[in-house]
Amino acid sequence: MTDDAERLAAIAELLRKADAQPGAAAPVTLGEHIVEAARVPARHRDALLKLTPMELTCIRFLGWGRANADIATLLLISENTVRVHLSNVTRKLELDGMRELAALAGMLFYPAD
Repeated sequence: MTDDAERLAAIAELLRKADAQPGAAAPVTLGEHIVEAARVPARHRDALLKLTPMELTCIRFLGWGRANADIATLLLISENTVRVHLSNVTRKLELDGMRELAALAGMLFYPAD
């Protein structure tokens, strides 16, 4: 467990450094969410801008570490609907699966502080 905590702390530190980098590009607006440009991979930028507000909200909660059942409860939708939204995001972003989506969501939305 400490290895995971240390890795997470190292990743958070890298995100803080990237977010604070002088001269960094302007933040990217994904629906109603604002993300530092350094967090948005160039190959996914266009596809991320085309996601629906509900898809973006689902991946934001996923990036915060929430389970599908938690996301469903928070958004007042069924767990199956959450799975459908996340599956659609995986397809639209041409990702290999849910693990890659979870990693991307964490990179985009996990708080650095």
